Amino acid sequence: MRSKIGIIFLVAMLLASCDSNSEFDNYIALPKSSWNKKNAIQFTFPINDSIGKKNLFINLRNNKDYAYSNLFLITQMNFPDGQIIIDTLEYDMADVTGKFLGQGFTDIKENKLFYKENITFPRKGEYTFKVRQAMRKNGELEGIEELEGITHVGFRIEKIK
Repeated sequence: MRSKIGIIFLVAMLLASCDSNSEFDNYIALPKSSWNKKNAIQFTFPINDSIGKKNLFINLRNNKDYAYSNLFLITQMNFPDGQIIIDTLEYDMADVTGKFLGQGFTDIKENKLFYKENITFPRKGEYTFKVRQAMRKNGELEGIEELEGITHVGFRIEKIK
């Protein structure tokens, strides 16, 4: 009986993990749940479809040590032909009451943040996406050296059906 329950559980987990929309999905764990302002998280991925539309996401996991209601990021997308696109982005991380946004029942919240919507990659090849935190305290010019409370940074590409 135990082995049947184990098999059923394993099959259920495999089915739940299947995601036909995902073309790339990767996370990088941050040591000590701390993101140094000089640490650009990098993801390299192949694009084999230069016709289909895609949505791009930055995925973040934060814990209760994250002390801010928003998050500023600087991103860089490197194209196979050498073109580079840099963006400065701001995301809400908590509502007006201070409750963290995102999914999760524990102290860890998972945030799926839109980066680019409904885009087409112009050519096939290897792309590189880099992201770094750009947080600073109010009234200060220097950025926060170590941003506490971010446990993982991820990047995801979903094809649009």
